[in-house]
Amino acid sequence: MVDRIRRALGVVGALGMALAPFRPDPALARQHSAWDFSFDSIEGGTMPLAQWRGRPLLVVNTASFCGFTGQYAGLQALHERYAARGLVVLGVPSNDFRQEREDNAAIKQFCEVEFGVEFPLATLSRVTGREAHPFYRWAAAASSPPRWNFHKYLVDRAGKISGSWGSRTTPESPELIGAIEAALAAPAA
Repeated sequence: MVDRIRRALGVVGALGMALAPFRPDPALARQHSAWDFSFDSIEGGTMPLAQWRGRPLLVVNTASFCGFTGQYAGLQALHERYAARGLVVLGVPSNDFRQEREDNAAIKQFCEVEFGVEFPLATLSRVTGREAHPFYRWAAAASSPPRWNFHKYLVDRAGKISGSWGSRTTPESPELIGAIEAALAAPAA
């Protein structure tokens, strides 16, 4: 019992550090677009978001041991349904909430074997707090920071955040599908 309490307190403490006060700078959101950032690819090399300039981009922080992990299937379905029309789904594995493997190769294998993931994946990245990846600091300034795994940011063709949804909004939700459809219907920037 004592060990379970210590583990629980350790998780709470870790979450407190991950969610340390971070004051987004609104000027940051105005000065940049998503195309200014890049991630390291889980496949190796760099993924500059500018390679998808002019295409809507759905960026989702993911985790393998979360109650929302099943959303990988919905993200893959979005990829299959909309990639030909221009949507890019980008998964960003994160252990900020203590629910992800700490090995990129294991994350990649899990995503491919369990969910048939074919959309691009970044390497393990911080998504909250002062040490968050620069894209996530920018997105937090433009919208709101992730409060848990499977937070979704939709980036429009111009590279601006056009929507942000928490974990409970599934990839199949009418709200998210409607926003993706609208982003795909918008003229190229």
